[in-house]
Amino acid sequence: MRMVPSSPHDTGSSAEKRIFERLQSVFDDRYAVLHSLKPTRHPYKRFPEIDFVVCGPEGLYVLEVKGGKISYRNGVWHYQNRYGDVTSSHEGPFRQAEGALHGLIECLRVALPRDVLVRFPTGYGVVFPDCEWQGESAEWDTEMLADMRRSRNMEGWLRNLFRYWQERCRFRSQLESRDVEMVQTYLRPEVAGRDTGNEARLFEQVVDIQGRVARLTEDQMRMADVAEINPRVLCAGGAGSGKTFLAERLARRWADSGLQVALVCKSSWLRHFLASRLSMPGVTVSQIDGVSLDCRRAGLQRFDALIVDEGQDLFEMPYVEVLDSVLSGGLETGRWSWFHDLNNQSLTDRFDPRTKVYLESLEPVMMPLRINCRNTRVILEWIQESLGADLGAFGAGAGPDVRVKSVRTPKDSAEHVASEILELVDVGGLAPGSITILSPFEFAESSISKMPQEVALRVRRLDEYSMRSMPVNKIGFAKIGDFKGLENEAIIVVDLPPPNRIDGNSAEHYVAMSRARSVLSLVYWDV
Repeated sequence: MRMVPSSPHDTGSSAEKRIFERLQSVFDDRYAVLHSLKPTRHPYKRFPEIDFVVCGPEGLYVLEVKGGKISYRNGVWHYQNRYGDVTSSHEGPFRQAEGALHGLIECLRVALPRDVLVRFPTGYGVVFPDCEWQGESAEWDTEMLADMRRSRNMEGWLRNLFRYWQERCRFRSQLESRDVEMVQTYLRPEVAGRDTGNEARLFEQVVDIQGRVARLTEDQMRMADVAEINPRVLCAGGAGSGKTFLAERLARRWADSGLQVALVCKSSWLRHFLASRLSMPGVTVSQIDGVSLDCRRAGLQRFDALIVDEGQDLFEMPYVEVLDSVLSGGLETGRWSWFHDLNNQSLTDRFDPRTKVYLESLEPVMMPLRINCRNTRVILEWIQESLGADLGAFGAGAGPDVRVKSVRTPKDSAEHVASEILELVDVGGLAPGSITILSPFEFAESSISKMPQEVALRVRRLDEYSMRSMPVNKIGFAKIGDFKGLENEAIIVVDLPPPNRIDGNSAEHYVAMSRARSVLSLVYWDV
């Protein structure tokens, strides 16, 4: 098979390197194997990575490789490396491979013609090259697994894997070569960018930042261990400290252990985003106004565990009473984790301090998140200096300067945003879907509505349902309040005055600026 790249990516896994060599020696050049593919979409992971993707005349297949000694006990997978170190996972390799495949299919569905994708059989397999596996389960079929013995005959196992999934897909004939080439080219295109001198293109800076953010996020996720083992947790952290991802991970762990979990927030946009990532038995994602009804629809009298995200929005006693009524044991003795942002509380007048005092009286474990794992240090320092808000330490290192422009009329604003879009996409190389424009107004009242038609066609107005499948080929537009709890690589903020020119709270500035992971562009009214 044709390997892309031709040698293994930098990996500490000797098992992956051995499988790379075995894949290299089977089939012919009609088949391509992509090593260490990092798709932009995944049902629940922020920075997914697929060990191997096989694309050929028989379809598209994801392979997950696990080296070392492997065991599966009481619903938990255990992996022991050559040094004797053991790591555990509730997710497991089969669910990991399945999730990666779904994310990859979503990428293809957005980018390729529908008639191509429907002709493609798809599937996944798991490889344990260092151990013989005798276990059987309803969670996998034997054809899906290559252990030490089967992986030595890689071509034979792959043929059986292809046949197994083709039968499940009811697919009988080979794909046309042009369809295979289209998918292979999309997955790993060969692109030559024009020379821009010694300074790295914006796209390259963003990719570098993504890697640093991924490492910071994984470090922060260890705090899920604290939340999992304590019955009640009150977790405070600024924007970008990983609260939502901790909430997701905790929901998965509790559901995997057999609990019926409610993950509750106030925003309908955030609810749809979380629901798209937590489509699994045992987890109900609800808005606060509908959680009682969702509990009954799930056939439950009460939930076993409760997770609250963007909890500063729910620091009001009527909301607390609703949550108390749907949790087994209530808030006083039940199992819950409440994630909130102290900065956002101080910037809004909706915060009822009595609610926080009440929750603290229940003696939860106090879990502060002090590491920012979303924003670059440049963006962090800008927000801190502009608003006096503490978003935590570190950040994702260096990044592009914050881009600031003052305008006097809506027409000026629209023209500058249009040129900013051209700069970010056509020159900087960013994907349109990695950019979101935020305004305090609806689209029709925003200055963005006055953009030139040829640029306006690149923009799509987002709604709560867009959160289930964000567009990758369009720049998004949203009201600032709706985008709370969400993020993107580049954020363009429009229709706001500078923070030093306002009276009252600066919550909209805080929310808007803190959504940007790598690039922040501010188009202020010069009033």
